[in-house]
Amino acid sequence: MGERKVAVVTGSNKGIGFGIVRALCQKFHGDVFLTSRDERRGRDAVHELEKEGLSPKFHQLDVTDKKSIYIIKNFLEKTYGGLDILVNNAGIMIPFHTKEEGNKVIETNYVSVVNISEALFPLLRPNARVVNVSSRLGNFTAFNMKDETKMKFANQNLTVKELTSLVWEYYNLFDCPNFNPKLYIGQFAYGVSKLGLNRLTSILQRNVSADQRQILINSCCPGYVDTDMSDHKGSLTVDQGADTPVYLALLPADEKSIAGKMVCERVVVKWDERNLQPNPQIKSMVPSMKSLS
Repeated sequence: MGERKVAVVTGSNKGIGFGIVRALCQKFHGDVFLTSRDERRGRDAVHELEKEGLSPKFHQLDVTDKKSIYIIKNFLEKTYGGLDILVNNAGIMIPFHTKEEGNKVIETNYVSVVNISEALFPLLRPNARVVNVSSRLGNFTAFNMKDETKMKFANQNLTVKELTSLVWEYYNLFDCPNFNPKLYIGQFAYGVSKLGLNRLTSILQRNVSADQRQILINSCCPGYVDTDMSDHKGSLTVDQGADTPVYLALLPADEKSIAGKMVCERVVVKWDERNLQPNPQIKSMVPSMKSLS
């Protein structure tokens, strides 16, 4: 059974995930797996990094497919005997208008991380690092909730199962009479999915803190990055966007003060904090969301 260290980055054939793989190949002493749902795109991305003199490895992974998740789990267990860094980067946001398409956002951005955690956490070695790439849009979503709803999400004894129920319950407020049709369902679904991811991070940290493996789990906002998801309107480069996720992935073994926290451009923030540097998507969304809380 191999003891070589290994890192896995989901959804990393382009965008921030690609930048994270690039940086980990430069800084992490172990194998780095670029993963992608589409094998051809994934291998093309690996080839691009190889032309830079880097040596990423590839494994196909569709985060929305449990079978695909367990295939990579079995591979890691057999080949490496464990996992040292897991970066849950895969995510989608599309300005669509149907509940069914909004459901897909929740499934991809939140439920997939629940499933990946269930499958891969048993492989995490002592001092492993898990980074959930989130968004400050999740913080703004929480900020605009009614206090009664926020208290449910803030429950310190919340289980993953209970959180998942809350995520779907809150998203389904689109069925309520005061739904503001000016707000894209896709944007709201994205905000709810990232709110869920931020709260999931703290629950997972609480769960692993009891087993003495010294595992650190964080969610983070990489900033407003120039990617397909931002329609290339972001002010940061992909490599700048990768900075915070990689910083968290490589935290030293004795760094415990930010365990389970949300980190925005290397600064710890509260999961329901409003005073974050806004980007245009968030600024346009905040007033409309109050009618949905």
